[in-house]
Amino acid sequence: MRGREGGAVLCRGSRSVAAMGEESSPVSVILVSSGSRGNKLLFRYPFLRPQEQPGAQSNTPRSRYAFRSAVESVEDQDGDSRNPSPPTDEELVSGFSDAILATILATKSDMCGRKFELKIDNVRFVGHPTLLQHSLGLQVSKLDPSPKREMPTMILFNVVFALRANAGPSVIACMHTLSRRIAIVLQHEEQRCQYLSRQAKLMLAIQDEVASMSDSDGSQSPFHHILPKCKLATDLKKAYDSLCTTGVMRLHINNWLEVSFCLPHKIHQIGSHYIPPNAIERSLKAIRPYHALLLLDDEKVLLTQLPVDCSPALVRVIKTSSATKNIQQLAQDADLALLQVFQLAAHLVYWGKAIIIYPLCENNFYMLSPDANISTYSPLADQFAQQFPGNDILTVLSKFSLPTSLSQFKNPLAPPMQEAQLVQMMIWMLQHRLLIQLHTYVCLLVPAGGEEGGSSRDQDRPLPARVGGRSLSTPNALSFGSPTSSDEMTLTSPSMETSSAELLGGGDSPLSKRVTETLLASLSETERRAILNVPAAQNPEDLRMFAKLLHYFQGRHHLEVIMYSENMRRSALLMLIDKFRSVLVVRNHEDPIISVFQSPFV
Repeated sequence: MRGREGGAVLCRGSRSVAAMGEESSPVSVILVSSGSRGNKLLFRYPFLRPQEQPGAQSNTPRSRYAFRSAVESVEDQDGDSRNPSPPTDEELVSGFSDAILATILATKSDMCGRKFELKIDNVRFVGHPTLLQHSLGLQVSKLDPSPKREMPTMILFNVVFALRANAGPSVIACMHTLSRRIAIVLQHEEQRCQYLSRQAKLMLAIQDEVASMSDSDGSQSPFHHILPKCKLATDLKKAYDSLCTTGVMRLHINNWLEVSFCLPHKIHQIGSHYIPPNAIERSLKAIRPYHALLLLDDEKVLLTQLPVDCSPALVRVIKTSSATKNIQQLAQDADLALLQVFQLAAHLVYWGKAIIIYPLCENNFYMLSPDANISTYSPLADQFAQQFPGNDILTVLSKFSLPTSLSQFKNPLAPPMQEAQLVQMMIWMLQHRLLIQLHTYVCLLVPAGGEEGGSSRDQDRPLPARVGGRSLSTPNALSFGSPTSSDEMTLTSPSMETSSAELLGGGDSPLSKRVTETLLASLSETERRAILNVPAAQNPEDLRMFAKLLHYFQGRHHLEVIMYSENMRRSALLMLIDKFRSVLVVRNHEDPIISVFQSPFV
């Protein structure tokens, strides 16, 4: 096995799974070669019988040099052109004869080792032509100066995937990557045991045999006879079927070398929408140690899907990961470097086996996902009832109609089993994208009459009243998650910002006062006056801390980011926000880094 702020605007580039699935699915897979017998089309799938091809039933004379495409415009009796009905996948390439495909896809030797892309009408061909003869001759001359075996007649080959012309650049790049991987494996096997040459000779022999049959028996495509007799043809068909269905492909070429590939456009789906690959890449680059890795499959099931020669570190990460454990703790428990855990986590996310979340703890706020299937007869309802007998999914989801913190479900008198079941239900709902997490963002907003900020009406309102009416106080016991994921934030942050000791000094030193004045100098006169009129500003320590965190109060960093970057406790941060509540506004919405894994809004 081997990326919105406020949550109110639908991604303009989001598309339905059906539309994206049609564009990302290959139309056909084609294997061509060039050698002493000229350019040959060895295999193509899907294939049509000769009498089923549109060109076979047309008596209109055509130029021998003209391409025959199934999407050509049709002229009516008045001479006006009209567009035909959208062709099927098979019809897109059925208009190209085998000879034409062999001619246009078997490139010259100078183009080998590079990306091949050709667009004709509504079809786009993508491949990676690979040279064979030079490498084979060099290897044989080194091993045996006077070789006795016959040199292979194949010079180059090309595994080509035919796509619809409107396929996106990311789909084209993925198909080229897959073609290159298959080509590398076939090149290796050709050098090792002449696997490709033997398979090519078998394919050509069957084609010649079918061509020599009588007309009564020659109506069947030669590729129909090749498929059950040729291992390479079976592998190419398996690759095509996998890409069109699940998007995950695992082949064992010549029952020896494995080729693994996943098409992210098929894997990363939320309801009726898919996650754009570029959004996945952006999120993977933004992973931080305070995030957590949530596996989407059961641990035992996921371990059985791993290849035999997979990295032992990946197995340790899978066995050690937990929704209540951040990545830094995961690295410590797995005894791995933090950077290696980041890479393995990105690997699992890319393959659709995990998503990035924040560790479960009592401070987390969740609400119902706008894309959740809440139908009474939804398949998820039956799965939830089987997983948690005696519980109804609609009843549980109704509690998250409004932003709700996990601390509201905590009952000191409840048995430990009930709390453990709640954690498992939360994990299950997050795995199926039924809930989204909201984070607290802080903005500096000086009210009208800012010079009298202390008399603002909002000053008398406590902080919890301005955050959905729910308490943000620090819980006494955080049994949902680990201390590092909530109040006791002790993660070692990277040197993103200068530490407090270096920046502000200690006590009431002249240096700390000058630094505080420098930080506040970036504000307008009205904003500085409103901040200094806050009663808490009379305390030099509170004012210094507020000045140090001022650049976070722009609505772009939520509390967890501030706690991690400045190595602060949640209680200290909430206390400071509450002291300066007359000039600060608190709002809750999704984190753009992980929102792509929770809802179609990106």
